[in-house]
Formats: sequence, structure tokens, C-alpha cells
Amino acid sequence: MKKNYLLLLAFVLLGSATAWYLLTKNKGETTTLGWDRKFKVEKPDEIQKIFIAKRTGETTTLERTGDHWTVNGQHKASPNAVENLLRAITNVELKYVPPRASTDNIVTEMGARGIKVEIYNKKNEKMKVYYVGGVTADARGTHFIMEGSEQPMIVEVPQMEGQIRTRYDLTGDDWRDRSIFDFRPEEIQAVSIEYPTQRNKSFHLERKGKGFEVRPFYDNVPPLNREVDESSTEAFLSMFKNVMAEAFENGYAKKDSVRQSIPFSIVSVTDVKGQERKAAFYPTYILDAATGERQTPIVERYFADVNTGDWMLAQHRVFEKIFWAYEALLLPEPRKVKN
Repeated sequence: MKKNYLLLLAFVLLGSATAWYLLTKNKGETTTLGWDRKFKVEKPDEIQKIFIAKRTGETTTLERTGDHWTVNGQHKASPNAVENLLRAITNVELKYVPPRASTDNIVTEMGARGIKVEIYNKKNEKMKVYYVGGVTADARGTHFIMEGSEQPMIVEVPQMEGQIRTRYDLTGDDWRDRSIFDFRPEEIQAVSIEYPTQRNKSFHLERKGKGFEVRPFYDNVPPLNREVDESSTEAFLSMFKNVMAEAFENGYAKKDSVRQSIPFSIVSVTDVKGQERKAAFYPTYILDAATGERQTPIVERYFADVNTGDWMLAQHRVFEKIFWAYEALLLPEPRKVKN
């Protein structure tokens, strides 16, 4: 009995010694046992700020401001881009620990193109700091490594298609909200639409008490002697919610040349606080590579020159819903009764 007791004690001591050795023999292996595999932020509502830095020197700071996020304290962030990023941050899980043979290559690759991510709470305290690397050979996992660790991990977002890295790897304007107009009807005080080549279609709409006033935009265009169609006007104002451009084109080299042409329309929206958002829409055509002539007379896109200082590309199928004509906001003429 005494012999069995001594054997059991020796086994326990040996097991304890082995565990201690595995935990302390080197820092790289220690990190695989706990804190450095927990990339997921457990309390997403506490996330206040996300700082992202690339090896190229480009940095982005996303910060929660009221009911939206901002980019670098200047612009409203793209809700879709932020939502995709938050989904990754709050759902990322360890897939597996890579074999030792591949660790050095992963660390080298992350040193060359890793993306640093710092996540802060509402007290401006760091919640997580880690680096995002490339993908595995089968493109089903992504290399992550926690700051202070020497052991990279392979992570995934369960049931998510596509690479995790792309959600962190946006550049410049890609983080920004692409809405040219984003107003609820009750926020709008006035709308003006000018059609330089169709002056009789141009108009100015303004809220007056509980109703609206609609008049020609140009003083030399005689007004139509018809009442305002309140239901049509309300429907028109509802079209200005989340009207988005296809892309930013701030680097377009021929902006000044385009501005010399006549725009199709100039749209101005003023909210109840007196803030104006204005954009001029210039048609852009698909040109034949050999002749330089238009392949089709149909306008599919516009360059939008926005008073935020941005130059954007807008699709006609998205913006045609706001290109109303003066008479569309008025009740039809009463029919004349024949005697």
C-alpha cells in the first residue's frame, strides 16, 4: 500500500513538473495557452475607437460619434465598411495554432505587410492590440498575432465567406460614407434642382409652415398656375435618404476640364438647420477607344462635383429618382367641362 502511495505521489509530481516545463520552456509556446489566442472583443457595445496602421505609414482612426462613426475625425464613415469590420472584430475565433515549421515565415510576412489594430473602449483604454497578416494557402484562415506574443495564430470568422484581412485593409476614401444626399423628409427645409438646358423643368421647393411652396428656379420662367401636390412633394422628399455614389474619384485628373462643360443638373438640399449639400452632375459617356466618339447616347453615370470638396462617380439608375421636373410637384390642371 505504501509503495502504491509513493508511486502515485511520484506520478503527480512528475505531471506537475511536466506542466511547469511546458508553460515556461519558451515564450513562444507559453503564448499558445491563453491570452494571446483571444482576439474576439466580448463586449462590442463598449468599442469606442479603432486605430488601424499599415506598414506603408497610412493610418486610419474610426471613432463612434453619436449614431454614426467618423474617419480620422473629419468624415462620416461608411456604415457598411464599419459594420463589416465590427463583425470581424467581435466574431473572430482561433482556427488552429500553426506548426512550428511555418511560424518563422508567417512572422516574417507579417513584419512586411502586417496591419496593426488597436481597439479602445469608452474610457480610452486598450481592449485589444494585434496584427493582421495574410491568409493561409487554402485561403480559409488568416494570420493574426497578439501584441507582445511571439506565436502567430490562424483565425477565422465562422460561417463567413471571404478573407478577414480585407475588412481591415481599406484605404483612404474606401472607409468613407459615399452618400451624396442622406436626409429624412422632416429634416429638409428646401430643395432646388436646376437643369441648365431645360430651364422650364427647374424649380425651387421650400417648406412653409405645414405646407410647401414650389416655384420656377429661373426668374424668367413663368410660374404654372397650379396648386402644390402635397403627396407628390412628400414622396419626392423621401427620395433623398441614403442616395449613394458608386465611388470617390478625387484623384481624377480631368476635373477642371469637366467643370467647363454644362452639367445635366445642379441639386441643392438645405436642412432645417440651414446646412446645404449641393452637387453638380456631369454626364459621362463610354467612348470608343479608336475614335473617341460616344458608343451610346444613353447616360449611365455622372461625375458629381459635391460642395464637400469631393469628386464622385454616380450611377444614373440610383439618382434618377431625385431628378424630378417642376410640374411633377403640382396638381394637374382641372379638366375643362364642355358645354
